[in-house]
Amino acid sequence: MKELLAVRCAIALGGCVPVFAGLAGVLLGLEMVGADSAPPGADSHFRYLSGLLLGLGLGFWSCIPALPRRAGRMRLLTAVVVAGGLGRLLGVLLHGWPDTPMSLALGMELVVTPLLCWWQGRVAYRAANQSA
Repeated sequence: MKELLAVRCAIALGGCVPVFAGLAGVLLGLEMVGADSAPPGADSHFRYLSGLLLGLGLGFWSCIPALPRRAGRMRLLTAVVVAGGLGRLLGVLLHGWPDTPMSLALGMELVVTPLLCWWQGRVAYRAANQSA
């Protein structure tokens, strides 16, 4: 029971990153990353991707109430986040390390999110075995 509460809190806290970053990107556009001016298409694309980020965070939060039964949703959301992280990693390989916020995002995408998914799966497995 304590572990279930702990993983719920961790997912709630971790979900703050995509929710708040996504919301900021939707509202601020490229100004969020310090761009003074950009073509309208670039701003539109950035806001769209920020909306997806916001949606991912809300999706993770939607798992919290029934967490032991949300392994499939957690895995799908995690796969999307890891795919994005791999895209960011390609950018690192092609252009070098980004600034600190983007480097921290890479850590969230390729380390923290998969660990949270693994932890949720462990809790779900234990819950299923206790009820059987």
